[in-house]
Amino acid sequence: MAEADPAASVDLAILGGGLAGGLIALALTLRRPELRLVVIEEATVGGNHIWSHFASDVDQSAGWLVEPLIAHRWPAYDVAFPAHARTLEAPYRSITSERFAAVLGARIPEHCFVSARVTAAHPGRVELADGRVIAAGAVIDARGPGDASTLDLGWQKFVGQTLHTAQPHGVTRPMVMDAAVEQLDGYRFVYLLPLGEREIFVEDTYYSDSPDLDRPLLAGRIAAYAAARGWSTESTSRLESGVLPVVVGGDFPAYWDSTGTELAKAGMRAGLFHPTTGYSLPDAIRLACVIAAAEDLSHPALVALTRDHAFAAWAGRGFYRALDTMLFRAAEPVERYKVLERFYRLGPGLVQRFYAAESTWSDQVRILAGRPPVPIGRAFGSLLSGRRRRLGTL
Repeated sequence: MAEADPAASVDLAILGGGLAGGLIALALTLRRPELRLVVIEEATVGGNHIWSHFASDVDQSAGWLVEPLIAHRWPAYDVAFPAHARTLEAPYRSITSERFAAVLGARIPEHCFVSARVTAAHPGRVELADGRVIAAGAVIDARGPGDASTLDLGWQKFVGQTLHTAQPHGVTRPMVMDAAVEQLDGYRFVYLLPLGEREIFVEDTYYSDSPDLDRPLLAGRIAAYAAARGWSTESTSRLESGVLPVVVGGDFPAYWDSTGTELAKAGMRAGLFHPTTGYSLPDAIRLACVIAAAEDLSHPALVALTRDHAFAAWAGRGFYRALDTMLFRAAEPVERYKVLERFYRLGPGLVQRFYAAESTWSDQVRILAGRPPVPIGRAFGSLLSGRRRRLGTL
């Protein structure tokens, strides 16, 4: 067994320096500077990402944590579908992993970052691959997702590149969904972030039944999309890819237990992500703020806090899982775009509340009202089967 270093003793060890772990570390450093903490990350703090969100996804009271991280802002965004295009006047913002790492590096003392692989973690003790042992009053595990087989899932998968164009590309605000493209592998859309007049992030995205991701194929489709827009690409820089879960149903207690029950958890490991979009940024901000405001940061208290927070989020989001059931079980893959096309004809406030996972009862009625753009029989059948799955797991 690895030997303990008597000097390596902290109040809190955070396993994982990605979005969730990094936000908790930043929040506690700003609000509880007396706390001795470490962030243990094997790779690069923040990874390689652009995390985007609507301003309404984040409560204004969290501005102290979020504002320093924002690298790009726009006052509005666009969507486009075969039969409908629209501009929504709603602030949209992006955080780059570079900005994220820079802010954490400036605000959190250097000695709080430990570059190592965790080989074992228990209440009070974290063992590292290099033989070091860190004694910790509490441990939060934010090292990535649990066992996906415990959940019934569809997938949102993507490849994104930053293109540097020879001439100004002419895009002035984000295109959150350009679904006026050929529909392949489920619901397909292209996502655009204008980072400068000759710099644009282009992401090819799919709501698919399969998590399989052919990165060269999608990179080729990005190049074809850019050419169709008349952009001459001089070079590319950022290359990002990912596969996010879209939750239809499943056994959430089993998901939680799949990574053990002894540690507090955060981020994807805690199942804290929007069931429909797969995005985890708003939930990561909320949990970081909750932890920073907690009076008791002992290990048992943090385990209970994070578990209760995650289970409450799951219990409160059945509506989104019902919609995902319709999207993946009732709609033919090439017809899925019609569900989103109809959704984006609704009021902007409703759209914003949906992305924040704060849809009101009247929002839910409005979303489901009228004739759905999927076969009626299949729609009701999918909702009934989804309801049975949910009742059977909670």
